[in-house]
Amino acid sequence: MLFVEKNLMKNLFHLAFAVNDLDSAREFYGGVLGCEEGRSSEHWVDFNLYGHQIVTHLSDRVSERVSNHVDADDVPVPHFGIILPMDEWRTLAEKLRSSGVEFIIEPKIRFAGEVGEQATMFFLDPSGNALEFKGFNDFSDVFAK
Repeated sequence: MLFVEKNLMKNLFHLAFAVNDLDSAREFYGGVLGCEEGRSSEHWVDFNLYGHQIVTHLSDRVSERVSNHVDADDVPVPHFGIILPMDEWRTLAEKLRSSGVEFIIEPKIRFAGEVGEQATMFFLDPSGNALEFKGFNDFSDVFAK
């Protein structure tokens, strides 16, 4: 599906995932991350995550997480997030710290001085879902080899 915004066409990403408490999800995604809430029911809530649709579905079966070793860190899998311009990433990292969010992997630069250098941070939502937010100085480096 395509979305038209100011004469630009872009594809929107949609992700649905399990949470064990919708009120906590609203507080975290709406309050801490600042996502605008969309439609909802007693079993699910839509959020606007930087222009993309994420949907929290109430469930008592939240995904089991494993990890994969990446650049000296044990990265949680599965995880999802957004790639931001570096200044926005720094602002978000400070907001999360100020909000008392505990990081699985503290905000840092990964692959420093290499192709694909990026800022990264990992944290959990209240249901234990892992999120990674990345920062790039130049988005053309996102897929650089």
